[in-house]
Amino acid sequence: MPLLDSKPGRPRCTRGRLFVLACALLAFAPSALAITGELDLTTTGIGLFALAVFVVAYALVMLEEKIHMRKSKPVLVAAGVIWGLIGFVYVQNGLSETSEYAFRMTLLEFTELMLFLLVAMTYINAMEELRVFDALRSWMLRKGFNYRTLFWLTGGLAFLLSPVADNLTTALLMCAVITKVAEGDKRFINLACINIVVGANAGGAFSPFGDITTLMVWQAGILEFQEFFILFLPALVNFLVPALIMSAFIKDQKPASVHEEVMLKRGARRIIALFLLTIATAVACHTLLDLPPVLGMMTGLGYLQFFGFYLRKSLPRSLARKRERYSRLGDNKKLEQLGSVVPFDVFNRVARAEWDTLLFFYGVVMCVGGLGFMGYLGLLSEALYSGWNPTWANVTLGVVSAVVDNIPVMFAVLTMQPAMSEGQWLLITLTAGVGGSLLSIGSAAGVAVMGQARGAYTFMGHLRWAPVILLGYVASILVHLWLNAGSFAALG
Repeated sequence: MPLLDSKPGRPRCTRGRLFVLACALLAFAPSALAITGELDLTTTGIGLFALAVFVVAYALVMLEEKIHMRKSKPVLVAAGVIWGLIGFVYVQNGLSETSEYAFRMTLLEFTELMLFLLVAMTYINAMEELRVFDALRSWMLRKGFNYRTLFWLTGGLAFLLSPVADNLTTALLMCAVITKVAEGDKRFINLACINIVVGANAGGAFSPFGDITTLMVWQAGILEFQEFFILFLPALVNFLVPALIMSAFIKDQKPASVHEEVMLKRGARRIIALFLLTIATAVACHTLLDLPPVLGMMTGLGYLQFFGFYLRKSLPRSLARKRERYSRLGDNKKLEQLGSVVPFDVFNRVARAEWDTLLFFYGVVMCVGGLGFMGYLGLLSEALYSGWNPTWANVTLGVVSAVVDNIPVMFAVLTMQPAMSEGQWLLITLTAGVGGSLLSIGSAAGVAVMGQARGAYTFMGHLRWAPVILLGYVASILVHLWLNAGSFAALG
């Protein structure tokens, strides 16, 4: 994806988003945010009004569980108001083409994001229908894991898988397991989901492919691929500190026992393999062809459609074979289950995607793109790095990313290119990656998990544990400053 710049003659750099495993976070890096408006609206009444609209919209998002209004509604309206104000000002000044171009570029970025997430959600829904998560739940129950073990197992897997699978995909998969295993226990689901979100974000911080912010830094040529792994121990501390504290509040009990033997439906293992092939295709698009990984994701949707066609066409023959075998064995229960088998339909899985989450992302991308076009993101970065020590600026931006979203924050820093050492660039990479864990809406993983565990994992439920998560945030920064002190010596 080219980073387009409104000023001709400036060099372009490319960036992409790797989707590894099959979904998950946000495969977008708002190139439209690189477009700086020709008019500085940050001190005008219209600019301040637009900023106030965004703040009010986000406040309504935070109050979702109290007012029972879906989070997509306020940001959709806010996006319309912000870009409407921009359009009005630019038309009055004869610059309508500039604002139109900026809007179209921002919309293009959302389109890539939507398609990326849509494919990921489709695969997850397909695996759920074919009982992959039910089988995993059954395995965990048969193993006799208690809640505390499940808490560490899912959080640990989130931390270990997210560097390759990306934090959003990993969080969605682990959340699906937790909601299946502990169905109805909202308190445990909330704690486990917080742990999953923190673990997924922390794991994504030390890999170029784990989070969009790390990928942006790598693609900009600021840090080499292997230099990100220096952040492994700080990221691990970021996960372990809150996890150790939260685990002490989990009751030593087991989920309700389920004795049924869960059988994977026909095609489940092959769809998992297609999922992995989709990841490999997305990786190849990014690393070998320098094309956006969304191309690989959409190609992967084609894999799933072809396989769905095969499953439908071969279903009668498969049922006949199984009916004959179960009749010979006298297994009436399985014969009865065959009567409820329906053909696999990819588009039914697409329809079950979390559309409120997708529309919420549209609103956020358009709102932040509009505010960036007005000049607010550049203003924020300049104020921080001109007036503060870079360490405090990077730490503060990590906290800001919990509210504004880490992608525009990181892009603003990359656009400004402050003179910083390698250690400082690693610090902003760490803080922007894990700072989003402070709030449930601070990262794509948190937003997606809120949609998947609706009613159990909520904004307020996450906020109650924010002080504990903040301890992990501070501890990870101190570990980085201590272990990697040598990287702060000279400017990189």
